Amino acid sequence: MTATVETAETAPLRAGTPAYRRTTLALFVAGLTTFGSMYSTQAVLPELTRVFGSAPAVSALAVSVTTGLLALAIIPVSALSERFGRTRVMTVSAVAAVILGLLIPLAPTLPMLLGLRALQGIALAGVPAVAMAYLAEEVDGRDLGGAMGRYVAGTTIGGLLGRVVTAVGLDVMAWRGAMELFAVAAAVLTVVMIRTLPASRFHVPKPVSVGTTVRGMLGHLRRPELATLFVLAFLLMGGFVSVYNFLGFRLLAAPFAFAPGVVGLVFLIYLAGTVSSGAAGRLADRIGRRRVLLTSIATMGAGLVLTLPDSTPAVLAGMVVFTAGFFAAHSVASGWVGLLATEHRAEASSGYLFCYYAGSSVVGAAAGLAFAAAGWAGIAAAVGVGIAAAFVLVVAVLPGSASASAER
Repeated sequence: MTATVETAETAPLRAGTPAYRRTTLALFVAGLTTFGSMYSTQAVLPELTRVFGSAPAVSALAVSVTTGLLALAIIPVSALSERFGRTRVMTVSAVAAVILGLLIPLAPTLPMLLGLRALQGIALAGVPAVAMAYLAEEVDGRDLGGAMGRYVAGTTIGGLLGRVVTAVGLDVMAWRGAMELFAVAAAVLTVVMIRTLPASRFHVPKPVSVGTTVRGMLGHLRRPELATLFVLAFLLMGGFVSVYNFLGFRLLAAPFAFAPGVVGLVFLIYLAGTVSSGAAGRLADRIGRRRVLLTSIATMGAGLVLTLPDSTPAVLAGMVVFTAGFFAAHSVASGWVGLLATEHRAEASSGYLFCYYAGSSVVGAAAGLAFAAAGWAGIAAAVGVGIAAAFVLVVAVLPGSASASAER
């Protein structure tokens, strides 16, 4: 019997190697451009309300329609990546999203803006749908948590840049110019991503069909651990987006009465998620995913409680804790999906992300009713219920172990 010798070209990527650094850099930049484009309108929601005379809940659709259509597109797009390749789908997706991003600020009416944002959601689906499966295929399982953490860190900085660049732009130009400013930045980032992204080495293109995709998804849903991670994605992302959708409205009103540019700077809090996502991924590789996930969800809840008083220091401190907890939880949960799904990985990743963005769209839009009824206390109560439910699900369903290796 002959032994198979793995070389640098045939072995999965290990942390510390040049190929690992190039791959994680490309995915980091992909997270920047995708999530920046996705959430750049969040900073201008109050401005949309003022200019178009719409209710806050209607303006919030500028975020919800994007994430909602992305959720619907993500499973079909992931299936296309099985046939046409991971990197090709990510590239086409990023380019289409950039073109639409340049057109959105030119929309003359709110309905047209919402329609273009919906199309952008479909275009954006290719990067998150494929990125998790791509990393799970290319990176050694022992370093997957760290690699996924870097990708999630890119999404946090992207979400931050999309909001802050647009918000700061509002101080010197109209909202259309502020949005166009970030659209140009996203185009530059997309060029960097395309030039850096290595081709897949372990993915073998194969025919796909609706039946194959449905069977793959049903197989994942029959596994309680994967189904639980999908539900967590819905609950936690829905709560996270709800809080940020209406934070601006709270801080613009009394007793805070901040200027729009100052409110936009609050999104710098996303940097807490940049740090926590990478740290949580590495920690989960060492001490176990369940332990880190439970701590992260509890941290979200603690941060939400801190935001309740009408005190600037309390709100800011609470948002730092809440944001750090969310991105840590997402980093661990998304990496866990890639490890549990030993086949049909693209379908598993897209199932998780379908729930993730469906939560953003459905819960993020429905939270407008809670905000209209009870203000910030209503948002905190609704999101708090989801966080508590997520914690209970992890305790009841996901396996516990003393070491990360036992969870693989």
